[in-house]
Amino acid sequence: MNQPLFVTNTQARRLFLERQGLSAPPRTKLSTDGLLQMIQALGFVQVDSINTVARAHHMILFARNQTYRTKQLTQLLERDRSLFEHWTHDAAIIPTAFYPYWRHRFERDQVSLLKRWRKWRREGFEETIGEILEKITLDGPTMARDIGTNRKKGTGWWDWHPEKTALEFHWRTGNLAISGRKGFQKIYDISENVIPDVHRTSEVSESQFIDWACRSALSRLGIATSGEITAFWDLVTRQEASAWCQNQQDHGHLIDVLVETSGDGKPGKALAFSDLPERLEKLPAPPERVRVLSPFDPLIRDRKRCLRLFGLDYRIEVFVPQEKRQYGYYVFPLLEGERFIGRIDMKHTKDELIVTGLWLEPNVKMGKQRKAALDAELDRQRRFVGAKNLTFSL
Repeated sequence: MNQPLFVTNTQARRLFLERQGLSAPPRTKLSTDGLLQMIQALGFVQVDSINTVARAHHMILFARNQTYRTKQLTQLLERDRSLFEHWTHDAAIIPTAFYPYWRHRFERDQVSLLKRWRKWRREGFEETIGEILEKITLDGPTMARDIGTNRKKGTGWWDWHPEKTALEFHWRTGNLAISGRKGFQKIYDISENVIPDVHRTSEVSESQFIDWACRSALSRLGIATSGEITAFWDLVTRQEASAWCQNQQDHGHLIDVLVETSGDGKPGKALAFSDLPERLEKLPAPPERVRVLSPFDPLIRDRKRCLRLFGLDYRIEVFVPQEKRQYGYYVFPLLEGERFIGRIDMKHTKDELIVTGLWLEPNVKMGKQRKAALDAELDRQRRFVGAKNLTFSL
């Protein structure tokens, strides 16, 4: 039995940064086609409603290329239909070329969601499902706010009115798609009107679906456990991912690795494609600039993995009572090269980008060079969101 390949912490960091698009030159002019290629390489970009500086998906893309502009994403989503909105571990923007694989998710969710949501909604749920689909088929695109009875005042999913629940059910199971947004409100339409036929009608087998989901996840992670492969897309089960890994190992396509952790922890067991040794020899060092990352950036989405690789113990404190927060409501990690140097709290008003808090990680000092790099990044953020002034209120 071969000994596992030992991967240093620096190698593991650089591999993941490269796989996540954070080693590419950030000033290279980004075309719309280039943006699509970036999202295809990432796999997906998470969408979130919180907007203290800019929406999560815009910040994720801007962190990788400072020439990114939001209108490029709108073109790909709403005009070219090269991207669509659906679910990975959460709501996300996904290349439409991947849509045939999502048809398997639709079938799985059809069973699981109907079972769970029937218990949640109980009376009249299934009747409303049929009525909503018929209404949109006849009347065209709609938003949840334009229809519905028995509305509640809350804004969480637990307070969805029956028609909103039906809209989400049909979206999650593929009958409806998101044709655009007004503000941040989804516009629902029949999938045939949104997803190009070449992708909507293409079929892949169950085995092809599982192979693609696992293979594409590991490609984007570089090194991973079967659990991390499962969690990347949240498309397959842990058992399916484990079986895939075992099969690939048996055929020599995967190798065992031991990954050095940040700090004093034991090296962790994981898997990688058999060409990893060659990849490790060619890894680029990421740009040394300071970058503000969204709390939903794919580099840090898996908090345990982030802690192991980078030593950053990060969580969003949105749902933590104010008096119990360690940092702030929505604090952004600061990445410098291949290490995290701190966290920053800031918000965008009409004319100002206001910095309200800054916390450095242990053993990080704010020298002149680092301060200049941070100021340069904050000015990039200011220009990106269209603020006139950068203000410090610490």
